[in-house]
Amino acid sequence: MTVTAVEAPERPAHRDPNVLRWLGAYTASMVGDSIYFMALAWAAARTGSASGTGLVLAAGSIPRALLMLGGGVLADRLGPRRVVIGSDAARAVLVLGLAATLVLTAPTVGVLVAVALLFGAVDALFLPAVGALPPRISPPGQLARIQGLRGLAARGASIVGAPLGGVAVATGGPTLAFATAGALFALSLPLLLSLRIRPLPGPVKHGGTVAGDDEERTVTEERPTVTEGKPTAWQDLVDGLRYIRRHPLLGPLMIVIGLSELGFVGPLNLGLILLSEQRGWGAAGMGWIVAGFASGAAGAALLIAVRGRVPRAGLVMCLTVLVGATGIAAVAQIPSVPLAAAAAAVVGLFIGLAGALCGALVQTVADPAYLGRVTSVSTLFTYALIPLSYPATGAAIALWGTGPVYAVSAAVCAAGGAVGLTFTALRRAELPR
Repeated sequence: MTVTAVEAPERPAHRDPNVLRWLGAYTASMVGDSIYFMALAWAAARTGSASGTGLVLAAGSIPRALLMLGGGVLADRLGPRRVVIGSDAARAVLVLGLAATLVLTAPTVGVLVAVALLFGAVDALFLPAVGALPPRISPPGQLARIQGLRGLAARGASIVGAPLGGVAVATGGPTLAFATAGALFALSLPLLLSLRIRPLPGPVKHGGTVAGDDEERTVTEERPTVTEGKPTAWQDLVDGLRYIRRHPLLGPLMIVIGLSELGFVGPLNLGLILLSEQRGWGAAGMGWIVAGFASGAAGAALLIAVRGRVPRAGLVMCLTVLVGATGIAAVAQIPSVPLAAAAAAVVGLFIGLAGALCGALVQTVADPAYLGRVTSVSTLFTYALIPLSYPATGAAIALWGTGPVYAVSAAVCAAGGAVGLTFTALRRAELPR
């Protein structure tokens, strides 16, 4: 008689100690980020130069934009865990070193700009690698849950980091705040070092349904060798971009990410400040609207973290982008703060759900050898290129007012979902069971 082995069921991500160690490290790092940026702003303001303050705050975005794609190449060559550990260690040393420097001398614009540039360069390595790490710590069926947990951690870090940074600045000035941020970066290191790295599955099947292969191949964290000789970093980068362009799902997903982020980020950041000023809502009113968005996004993250899998993930992702875009247009037309906060919560819920599903699809369909480069492209849109739309958003609101600009932004965001629906493979995409 033949005995068939029964495969043990997957452990849900929120009950997996390996995932929880990663989540703890990620949360500590994100809280450290929040405190660092608050401390940097206060230290820059103490220099007494408004132009110098602006220069310090903008400096980090330059290397982040220039080096982000290179960070993806490095993550694929060395492995995402090595890059995450190295970049978090570098951030800890850099920020703790700045705290020690400020004990001895007052901050200067030159020193702060140098630190911001270095921190931005390290961020360009950290962001693609941390996005490519989840498939190495959990099976494909849990990646959607991990995206939900990651969203909850990011929201929680924003809620905790700002008050904690404020307390640190009020108690011990920027020096204590920088020291706190550096300690949090250092705290993530033992958690990251204790992670168990899973064997990567082979390349996923391209087609309408996203499915994990039954067989797995064990690979090291280094990029697979090429018979014709090891390619240069530039060749790796070009190869990664070509891979995304030719992929039946990744190419459309990048279009959805780019358009939806372009239509979403400007109105919900700079646009909301200007809208609150025009309506007379003040900082308190804007705070309630931001809180509404954050609560909606947290609800979406919690839903994904608990449910784990959403059927017809590609179709649902595109439709939620369309619903979220409608909420963006509504925010600028609503006369009262409570209703605007409710509309913002709808935006946060649906855009947050779309973002989590998009992240899970990217991680499950990308060939493991390309995941760092794929993540760097999607991250480039969010953290580097989209902020360049702020000046255009401000100028457009000055010329035409918030209503028309919000309407155009909502149309751009909706275009992302609409374009996604035109791709059959994306409409039919499913997450692994």
